[in-house]
Amino acid sequence: MRLRFSLPILVFVAGASTLAAELTGARLLAPWFGASNLVWANVIGLTLIYLSLGYWLGGKMADRYPNPRVLGGVVIVAAVTVAILPLALTPIFQAAQGAFADLSAGAFVASFVGTMLMFLVPITLLGTVSPWAIRLSVKDVETAGSVAGRLYAISTVGSILGTFLPVLVLIPAIGTRATLFLIAGVLALAAVPLLGARAVAAPIVLVAMMALPLGTIKEEPGETVLFEAESPYQYVQVTEKPDGERMLRLNEGWALHSVVPAGGGALTGGYWDAFLTLPLLTQNTNARIAILGNAGGTTARAFRLTWPGVHVDGVEIDPVVTDAGNKYLDMAGPNLTTHEADARFWLAGDRGPFDAIIVDAYRQPYIPFHLSTVEFFEEVRDRLAPHGVVAINVGTPPDQTEVVDRIASTMRSAFPAVLTARYGKFNSVVLGFMDAADAAGARARLASARGDTAEAARILSPLLTEVPAGGKVFTDDLAPVEQMTDGAILDYLNEGAPGV
Repeated sequence: MRLRFSLPILVFVAGASTLAAELTGARLLAPWFGASNLVWANVIGLTLIYLSLGYWLGGKMADRYPNPRVLGGVVIVAAVTVAILPLALTPIFQAAQGAFADLSAGAFVASFVGTMLMFLVPITLLGTVSPWAIRLSVKDVETAGSVAGRLYAISTVGSILGTFLPVLVLIPAIGTRATLFLIAGVLALAAVPLLGARAVAAPIVLVAMMALPLGTIKEEPGETVLFEAESPYQYVQVTEKPDGERMLRLNEGWALHSVVPAGGGALTGGYWDAFLTLPLLTQNTNARIAILGNAGGTTARAFRLTWPGVHVDGVEIDPVVTDAGNKYLDMAGPNLTTHEADARFWLAGDRGPFDAIIVDAYRQPYIPFHLSTVEFFEEVRDRLAPHGVVAINVGTPPDQTEVVDRIASTMRSAFPAVLTARYGKFNSVVLGFMDAADAAGARARLASARGDTAEAARILSPLLTEVPAGGKVFTDDLAPVEQMTDGAILDYLNEGAPGV
């Protein structure tokens, strides 16, 4: 009678814990390895491999040890290995950070492989639970099918809970590491009925690990962490250098998403400065500008300091990033209205007309594919004023132009004139004009720049190159942005990362 209830509960918890550990584990990797498609493909693929191994092993073990206490012991081991993941992986993460800083691709890959192997034991052991529980539940062959179907259904319902609960509730509320400790504690608790009252200490100890003061998740050498949090979307961190420069990093932090320069000026020395020329290019010093991918507000802040008549609608999907910008990156101001939304969904509303639309949204290292297609740029065109300009930041390694060229050609199919400029080593700025005559006169208007804008215009003007019509384009149906970006990064690393 005891097994009649305890086994379904264990199967439910194991199903929930498997998906919860997979998704939470991916978030554990994000500050160090990022959240690219390659990382997710490895997490999902290896999880399925480990589960397959667990199913096979569970069937073998169940026939050899048809004893609920043995199954309970296996689950306790799985719970303990889940709990030690955030502790055991820290040295590997630090090795990965050092390897990336030294541009050692081999060491970095080895660190990643080592990290993924750490998930082998807990996920494989969790995979043994369902076949083992079926073996213990089946009393005669005539009911074997219904027993197996019922337990697998219960496991799947648990997996559904394990998919949504960590992402929507636990990680934003208590963080990744505490979530893993909680998963371990609940998993151990579900094993107690199979082991007896003496095993109750295990879940208590594992849940108590949530109180461990684990400190900062990741700290760059020479920088002070001002803020870090885990949002429903990503790991968010704001750091400060000794000279006062502040930076917003997301996930692995290989790219800066927002910057406040030391001294508090408008110019950053990065691609953001190029956007300061938009009031000149649109012939409107009181321009209304939308920023799709506002992040911590670097561009909006620069407009406030340089063009006080400009009003900005800043669209950012992650409210934690917006809060960090307001509190630590001097983002808030009378010229800025923020919107929490997906960029394309927001733009599809009855918006505009805008004098300029800036596209600077990233899920590092990718531009979201739906913000790079013909259909998207046609929507942008429909929201622009007659002399409007769209400007997009495209981040790529030096000398890797395929992604930039394809996006520029895609824009050219929607706009009568497009100019592109390589602004720094890792960024290109692509400008699409509603009026071809405005593109032809761009250099003349840039020559009239004054103040901080003059420096940005001086750098941008000689770099501008006209994009011809007729190139290959991205569409909503076919936009392999991620694949092309991955290829560019791999080519760059294979060449020894020149220019760094």
